[in-house]
Amino acid sequence: MTIAKPGKPNKAKTKSGDAVEEKALVRQVAALPWRITERLEIMLVSSRQTRRWIIPKGWPMAGRSASTAAAIEALEEAGLLGAIDEAPFGQFTYAKKFSRGESALCEVDVFPLRVNRQRADWPEKDQRETRWFSPEEAATCASDPELGALIARFAAAR
Repeated sequence: MTIAKPGKPNKAKTKSGDAVEEKALVRQVAALPWRITERLEIMLVSSRQTRRWIIPKGWPMAGRSASTAAAIEALEEAGLLGAIDEAPFGQFTYAKKFSRGESALCEVDVFPLRVNRQRADWPEKDQRETRWFSPEEAATCASDPELGALIARFAAAR
């Protein structure tokens, strides 16, 4: 994985305006948790450090499909169980900031997860907040504009 070093001359910008090294593209996987009550709802989770609203995401896992890795992230970060699509609905990019001040441009494959239930306890329960939103609220509250646009496209397709 290439990580952008601050001050390097070959910088690119994400659509949100964050500067990252052009060759710093790395892959991640994510679950887009959804359910239907009286209407479609989307779950967002807070990030651990900055408390921004995001979807469960992480790195690909050796020996696991991308969709399975996304489902595992949803279980670890939000306690979610359900049926995950095998094919991604779409992608978004964002600048991942590491604790040492470095960043990398991440392209995230997003797999819809129809949630059946949320466990009472999960590994990151004390580190994150989870909340169900209407699709419009989720698109607006999502920390990244590209993620918000993807949520809006997903809602329109349902």
